[in-house]
Amino acid sequence: MKVCCIGAGYVGGPTMAVIALKCPDIEVAVVDISVPRIAAWNSDQLPIYEPGLDDVVKQCRGKNLFFSTDVEEHVREADIVFVSVNTPTKTSGLGAGKAADLTYWESAALMIADVSISDKIVGDKSTVPVKTAEAIEKILTHNSKGMKFQILSNPEFLAEGTAIQDLFNPDRVLIGGRETPEGNEAVQALKGVYAHWRISSVNAMSALCEATGADVTQVSYAVGKDTRIGPKFLNASVGFGGSCFQKDILNLVYICECNGLPEVAEHRKQIAILGFAFKKDTGDTRETPAIDVCKGLMGDKARLSIYDPQVTEDQVQRGLSMKKFDWDHPLHLQPMGPTTVKQPDFKRIYGNMQRPAFVLDGRNIVIAEQLREIGFIVYSTGKPLDSWLKDMPAVAKMPCTDWRPSLPHESITVRALSV
Repeated sequence: MKVCCIGAGYVGGPTMAVIALKCPDIEVAVVDISVPRIAAWNSDQLPIYEPGLDDVVKQCRGKNLFFSTDVEEHVREADIVFVSVNTPTKTSGLGAGKAADLTYWESAALMIADVSISDKIVGDKSTVPVKTAEAIEKILTHNSKGMKFQILSNPEFLAEGTAIQDLFNPDRVLIGGRETPEGNEAVQALKGVYAHWRISSVNAMSALCEATGADVTQVSYAVGKDTRIGPKFLNASVGFGGSCFQKDILNLVYICECNGLPEVAEHRKQIAILGFAFKKDTGDTRETPAIDVCKGLMGDKARLSIYDPQVTEDQVQRGLSMKKFDWDHPLHLQPMGPTTVKQPDFKRIYGNMQRPAFVLDGRNIVIAEQLREIGFIVYSTGKPLDSWLKDMPAVAKMPCTDWRPSLPHESITVRALSV
């Protein structure tokens, strides 16, 4: 069996080193795009310090433990791929300051789907919000080239300073997967890797458990198995630190506030906006809802291509840079002649898009079923949700009152789209 871990940080490095030590018959590769980091893992001066880590790495490195920057090759050859990439708290866009930024996770999922030539088990070790596994499963499924992927949630419970001891003597190891024959088979395969560990299961907390389909009894049982939670952990102090706990708390607060994953996957950065005026057959952009939509997408670092036959590029740029109450200005009333817009060639558009491909119909003007037959996931305002979206929690409705007066115009392209 071959195991690959994407991400050579505080979780991926120590965890894979211990797996290699405990399972000498398994070839373990830790991959990362950072050349200096991988070079450090292959040197006598490891990039992180953990008591006991140096000894574990030296026992296995070059035998069944390898550190490499050749990410795609090792992912392609692996039977199990762990993803242990950074999931920092978002600094901009919807959920900024609370929600987890899943950019790196989603990029990893796209790469896994792209390079795989065999079925794989994909295990999540990153700190991620509830429902992430379902979202990643859908990204992998929509981009697979005939390969099948089983997604497992296998979170880490390491404390910096005691990571090796935590791995050697865990309170529990959690593995979550689909309750299907294939999912159970994947769980058993990963359980075989952790043959020296105890296995339990958990999902999420009371009202939040109800909202997300989890079982609170499993949660309370698993949390209670962690010796770090209790008298040792709840003593008063000046506060807490570290890279994970604070962002976990912030993300949990955000999930509780909005009951859902707020991310529109960052890899889907190129977004076409068809229509910018407040209604058809006019060039009036005063208080058009398109401004709020575009600013929200730009806050999530999207790149927009905007087209409206009645609206000029200058109007769009002014609309996205002015304060809301400066909009009532003659420059936003550009008279233009009537224009006929042909129906876009959605089949060709779909063929050029990454999967899953979305259409958000804010005016209820497309025939949703026809687009779904092509392969699009369609969201039409006020219409029943696409089946792809039904299990996903509702997205929080965040107020659009904190936008900066100006936004970087390099993220906007105003042009006639070739549709």
